[in-house]
Amino acid sequence: MVDQHRAEYPRPQFARESWINLNGEWEFGFDDAGEGERKGWHKGETPLERVIQVPFAFQSKLSGIGDPDFHDIVWYRRELELPEPFAGKRIRLHFGAVDYDASVWVNGILVARHEGGHTPFSADITAALHDGGEKNQLVVKAADYSKDVTLPRGKQYWKSDSASIFYTRTTGIWQTVWMEAVSETSLGKVRFTPDIDRQTVEIRSWVQGPLRDGLTLQVDISFQGEPVASDTFSVRGAHEARSIRLADFNDHGLGRWWSPERPNLYDVRFSLLDGEEVLDEVASYFGMRKISIESGRLCLNNRPYFMKLVLDQGYFPDGNLTPPSDEAIRRDVELTKEMGFNGARKHQKLEDPRYLYWCDKLGLLVWGEAANAYEYSEEYVRRFTQEWQESIERDYNHPSVVVWVPLNESWGVPNIAVDKRQQEHAQAMYHLTRSLDATRPVISNDGWEMVSTDLFNIHDYEWRREVLEKRYSTAENAVSASPAGRVLAVDGFPYRGQPILVTEFGGIAYKKSDWEGWGYSGAENDEDFAARLNAVISPLLLSGCVQGYCYTQLTDVEQEINGLLTYDRQPKLPLETIRTINEGRWQE
Repeated sequence: MVDQHRAEYPRPQFARESWINLNGEWEFGFDDAGEGERKGWHKGETPLERVIQVPFAFQSKLSGIGDPDFHDIVWYRRELELPEPFAGKRIRLHFGAVDYDASVWVNGILVARHEGGHTPFSADITAALHDGGEKNQLVVKAADYSKDVTLPRGKQYWKSDSASIFYTRTTGIWQTVWMEAVSETSLGKVRFTPDIDRQTVEIRSWVQGPLRDGLTLQVDISFQGEPVASDTFSVRGAHEARSIRLADFNDHGLGRWWSPERPNLYDVRFSLLDGEEVLDEVASYFGMRKISIESGRLCLNNRPYFMKLVLDQGYFPDGNLTPPSDEAIRRDVELTKEMGFNGARKHQKLEDPRYLYWCDKLGLLVWGEAANAYEYSEEYVRRFTQEWQESIERDYNHPSVVVWVPLNESWGVPNIAVDKRQQEHAQAMYHLTRSLDATRPVISNDGWEMVSTDLFNIHDYEWRREVLEKRYSTAENAVSASPAGRVLAVDGFPYRGQPILVTEFGGIAYKKSDWEGWGYSGAENDEDFAARLNAVISPLLLSGCVQGYCYTQLTDVEQEINGLLTYDRQPKLPLETIRTINEGRWQE
């Protein structure tokens, strides 16, 4: 038996003590003919012929299978045993992510269906469980659509072998599966909206289960172990909102704002009470920070802030989309900071919540980006809109998340420059995102062919220093360029003074491992790599108009060797060298 992978708590922003991790060895089977339901596999009575290590997709090495071929219908089966403390409670079953369509049965009873490969879902399975000591059967069916180019998939390739900018597919369970026990009435979710100007935090809470008179929610807030605020209010409906003023809150005196340089977090304890009886207790946290655009300047906590991001694909050589361990997740954050970056753009992937947790804790800005489709269709619009809303809801509370990027480089809307429907879709995603979250900037289409957008983001893989210096010497030069041969703004949506950022650039190929691959330009040795890196970063640091950048990319990925680190996270240059370049201190 392999030790359980990914045993850490999977939802650190909404934590309960009573839970069970279901990762580990499950029965597994391919269903290439699509006959599983007809044969009754969902009833849990039929053993499956293989074994897989959850939460790793069968395409990955850590799954124990490592089969990169097309298998678009897969099944999972395992027994469920409930510990004694779960007795008399409502049992909720959680899935971090299943790609793409998931159906879940407990003892042959359908308890959940979910569409979308990157977002979580859960189900109350209490009514489907056996009474007494009889064992329960949990069965999951996952259906993928690997060759459908209108499917929101991110970097997963629809052809047999990885190529160009596309990588190995992910099918089925690829994030943690777990259970928790709750009371019949419990806290469903909370939403934090900090306001550093008013020194308050708005807390919205949702209660699930039957409501009755006498219910109260107690909120206790502390900072570094010291109580700073406490409030108790009556629960009159399923949804309540409350603004709490933070005592002695003063950033200049106490340094309590959240930033990459000072990742300060407030701890919160929620207690749902029925009179004196505690029905539910949940631990959470939030950060007091503000991201805004003031007079054309991108600001963090009311001060202009230059964003130095790195493009992070979130792939691993042994786990593919699934990080192999919590330590590996934390190390990616640490390496990013040690190289002098203050943020990451998670590219074409809704990242594991543990990654955002470590960014919150250690201090790293994150641009939340969707996994896009490649082509446009009405079915794509339906699928994408639903999953994007779920993504925003999942990650709203993380102080590290500062920008939303629903679309990238016209993926899913390839004819946006001339197709009015695709323009309206990009517009809809921009306005939908702002309607769900008024606290963060939104990018309509990162890279080029933008419609309404809060930031004017340019992708530019030019490698010659003198060209970059001229192009980004003024805002007029920058917005009139077309570095990828694409217009930066769709006709009718001219540049209106938004902050200008270069959000993909560099991509310098440098082979420092056994991996063969490509990049946008090439380096021959360490000295050449450092000089080339400085040649693309320095013009942006010295620009009179650029307010941030995102270097491509953090690591090599499969056939791409344009990372600052190799695929197994070994630095290609000393981390301090990269830091000095990012800080404008490097001398040739």
